[in-house]
Amino acid sequence: MKTQPPILVLGAGAWGTALALILARNGHQVWLWGHTPEHVEQMRVTRQNSRCLPNIPFPENLYPLSALTPDLRQIRDILVVVPSQSFRDTLTQLSPHLAPQARCCWATKGLEYHTGYLLDQVAAQVLGPQRPLAVLSGPSFATEVAAGLPTAVTIAASDPHYAQELASLFHNQHFRPYTSQDLIGVQIGGAVKNIIAIAAGIVDGLKLGANTRAALITRGLAEMVRFGTTLGGQRETFMGLAGLGDLVLTCTDNQSRNRRFGYALAQGLSSQQAQTQIGQVIEGIQAANEVNRLALQLAIDMPIVEQVNNVLNGINTPMEAVQTLLSREPKPEQT
Repeated sequence: MKTQPPILVLGAGAWGTALALILARNGHQVWLWGHTPEHVEQMRVTRQNSRCLPNIPFPENLYPLSALTPDLRQIRDILVVVPSQSFRDTLTQLSPHLAPQARCCWATKGLEYHTGYLLDQVAAQVLGPQRPLAVLSGPSFATEVAAGLPTAVTIAASDPHYAQELASLFHNQHFRPYTSQDLIGVQIGGAVKNIIAIAAGIVDGLKLGANTRAALITRGLAEMVRFGTTLGGQRETFMGLAGLGDLVLTCTDNQSRNRRFGYALAQGLSSQQAQTQIGQVIEGIQAANEVNRLALQLAIDMPIVEQVNNVLNGINTPMEAVQTLLSREPKPEQT
């Protein structure tokens, strides 16, 4: 019987480790790469990621890895789970070691800083236009996935056979992937929801109530749809797991770092103080800048995104941003 090649997971944070655990529990050999050698060595010795997911033991077939070497020529499937600002550099480091048959999926959410590129555009530039590409996204907190709680996500690839093969790698009784061909829509849902989650945290931090939060999520979804369909995403994608599902999760639960960040801003902390307090990358900060810039460029009405960006840039206080949104002229409800 032919041995299956290992699956390479790039990024040993909570989310990368949780997805590596799913794959390993499904019987696949998994290599989990982290950029900090000390962290990788700690995982290798303790057989857990005590920094991000303490007390969850690694299966025997999950191997921490600290270096990308020519041995990667045997890899067929790669899962990239690094912050969006590290995405291009990580792929650039990886590219020389890849075999022609290697395929790349990512679970990173966001746009590339300064360019506003979707990550499939970045991947195609770095890895070549013929490389099979996919994205995994949806309502999924790493701690719950690692604990084996039921979770459903979307895997999108332009090649439906690749999406289905990836879904088979991940699927088990706790983790259900659905497939899609809408790479654009799935990526935009994952980027925009983090911005709206910052706004939701601000609303809750200002004690504005459940009515306000519900209105914000609903109008945030409308902005996501407008932005996403303009860029080529499919409307139905934003009503699914990678759109509405992830938006509701990220806006309503304190496990969301973007929501906690917005809450801290409403309590009077500066952006830097809030980031330091949370101690993790807040993807919505960068996304707000890029999405707002693209929305202005393309004349897409995104008032919530605009006000979040204004707060992040010190133009408005959180309360001034809320008052600006409420003072807008009444008009017919449209998505």
